[in-house]
Amino acid sequence: MRPQIVLSVEQALTMTYATLRFVHLGWRVIKIEPTPVPGQKSKGDPNRYIGREVAGEDRHSYFVAPNVGKEAITIDLKQAEGQALLKQLIKKLEADIFCTNTMPARHKRLGINYKTLSQEKEDLIWCCISAMGLAFPDVPGYDPVMQALCGYMDLTGHSDGPPLQCGPPLVDLKAGDEAFIQIILALMERNETGKGKQIDISMAQTAVSWLHTFLPMLDMGSPPSELKRSGNEHRQFIPVNAYRTKDGFIYIAIGSDAQWSRITKKSMFASLNQARFATNEGRRKDKTELHSAIEAITQKFPSSKVSEVLTEAAISHSPITPIEEVSNLPFVTSSALKTTTPDGRTVRLPPPSVRTDYLEQKKATLPFAPAYGEHTDTILCEIGLSPSEIASLRERKIVA
Repeated sequence: MRPQIVLSVEQALTMTYATLRFVHLGWRVIKIEPTPVPGQKSKGDPNRYIGREVAGEDRHSYFVAPNVGKEAITIDLKQAEGQALLKQLIKKLEADIFCTNTMPARHKRLGINYKTLSQEKEDLIWCCISAMGLAFPDVPGYDPVMQALCGYMDLTGHSDGPPLQCGPPLVDLKAGDEAFIQIILALMERNETGKGKQIDISMAQTAVSWLHTFLPMLDMGSPPSELKRSGNEHRQFIPVNAYRTKDGFIYIAIGSDAQWSRITKKSMFASLNQARFATNEGRRKDKTELHSAIEAITQKFPSSKVSEVLTEAAISHSPITPIEEVSNLPFVTSSALKTTTPDGRTVRLPPPSVRTDYLEQKKATLPFAPAYGEHTDTILCEIGLSPSEIASLRERKIVA
């Protein structure tokens, strides 16, 4: 598939992450941000101002990673001339894809709805991510709110504690991944039909789509209490938990009776080789006692020794890696991306889901996240506007 051109009216994370995945493919992604609001200090994507300042006042640390490799242009889509300019970009750049995570109730007013833009280019792939989809245009939504709505917080935390959100913004990222794959599918369809497509991504629906090991079980005899918060335990496979060691914690996951048999053949865990623990259901019946018995063993040894025994028994396990050490894991160092700040500092980025040919060609290095409106003049020149025309647009605050 040839590199595509993506125009994206995006902010925050979910669509910004989706279009980052196109950057990983070597596609051209142009981030469209609004012109300044009178009296408001911050400009454009609110995430520009979250975290520590890295490159001037408009590129703080939270903004950088999802926006590397993109171009940035400013347009006031509240004005008719701004909407006309967007249509020019679509036509003259021959844009393949238009993305937005603007609340759907605002689409028509901004001229970014599918009906309007597809009239400019009928084979345009149009994709929106919103809280609950186009059927609920007035509903705003951020990741933790979606986690609360869709049951994630009822499932996260300790059984005797309050509901908690997951550490990473899972709903944002899941919706972004879904937008990515649905756009790829739409492009494949377009190759056959020559037609564009409207793609409607609901953050809430994508979140609930992941609850395969929860919702159906309620209809098959599991009481809600069996599925709710369980700390570090697995709800069905026993024992799966974090256990204290002499110098920290280790996470152990037993996924079958055969694995249990292997671990209890090791002298370290031989005391657990009891008939009542031979099956998963037997271990579930006495799981509280079993978890305590395992920890009574592991806390006598350093994590390295416990790991050595578990490795010999081919049992899945891991120490609890501090977040500051994740970038140093061998599989991460071999696949991580990087960028360089304007003042020359190297910033390590998470690896892509899958390494691409484009990233290999670029030696895993992507241009730093763009400043607010950094490419406005360049892009407008590209579609044929003269310096005087651009100056006029800026004077009338159509662009910034």
